[in-house]
Amino acid sequence: MQTTTLSFDNIHHHGDLFSNLLRARRNCFIVEKEWDLPEADGMEYDQYDNPSSRWIAVHENNQILAGVRMTPTNARCGIYSYMIRDAQRGLLDSIPANLMDAEAPVAANIWEGSRVFVSSHVPAEQRMKVQMNLMSELIKASREKGATQLFGLVPALWPRWVRRLGIEANAAGPVLKIDGVPHQVAQMHLGTHLH
Repeated sequence: MQTTTLSFDNIHHHGDLFSNLLRARRNCFIVEKEWDLPEADGMEYDQYDNPSSRWIAVHENNQILAGVRMTPTNARCGIYSYMIRDAQRGLLDSIPANLMDAEAPVAANIWEGSRVFVSSHVPAEQRMKVQMNLMSELIKASREKGATQLFGLVPALWPRWVRRLGIEANAAGPVLKIDGVPHQVAQMHLGTHLH
């Protein structure tokens, strides 16, 4: 099992890993969850898949096991910034605007994690290891970009997996049902230790 952080600068070194990641996202979010998202050539994408973002893929034998996208909160692409802030600003119909208790931050040291998924093809006995690899690389890659905080709109059971990593985290908004599943914005404080 490998975990790779992709960027527009290094994407050419990893063959079809990036396109496979977008295909796995399509399978998870469009096929399985039936979300109405943009797609092309069997890949899911949106306005946040731009040069300011990074993508983390957990993969084995050219198969994507899990993935996440990370974007700095000071990113800009036309009228868009990052998913949580744009939802709060009313630019996204699919995410409620009241998802945070405070105004969404804009700072180079605060990043957002989005489009987090673990493939449904990952066996139950392997899921924990895959999740740990994904989160560990997300934290490592965020720190390498100078992040001290990481926000994400995640399933409301997030305290369980954050505790396992030894990361300090707190809720940054109310629990909201999105597509019938309880979600919440979580804020992770990226200290110097990763357990």
